[in-house]
Amino acid sequence: MARAARERSEQERETARLIARRLRLSAGPRMTFAHPSEQAFASLLDSYGIRWEYEPRMFVLERDSDGNTACGFTPDFYLPDFDMYVELTTLRQRLVNRKKQKLRLLAETHPDVRVKLLNRRDMEWIGRKYGLPVAA
Repeated sequence: MARAARERSEQERETARLIARRLRLSAGPRMTFAHPSEQAFASLLDSYGIRWEYEPRMFVLERDSDGNTACGFTPDFYLPDFDMYVELTTLRQRLVNRKKQKLRLLAETHPDVRVKLLNRRDMEWIGRKYGLPVAA
């Protein structure tokens, strides 16, 4: 019985940690980002008091014949005060082209969703302008 309670308690803590990753205010400095440029961008948003959420939603772009998600897109940030998503990409050009294809598909399937793509050059400019280590 005690073991089951410990396991349940550990599951509840893990669930809380997963939720905290999604909510900036709950996670604070322990937020885990997929790339250092995302951390730098989040810090920039914080310094200007801009509210944000990290990877809050996955948009289904294509479904297979059984109705399962075949292709999806999860933007890096959502800026609720602007009702806009931001996707950062500092990766190889081949991967940038894939993201652009997904963004085109997103525009077709979800025309009401606004997403701004910031590429490596944009991130380098932001880094120079604001003194942030955002380039990869």
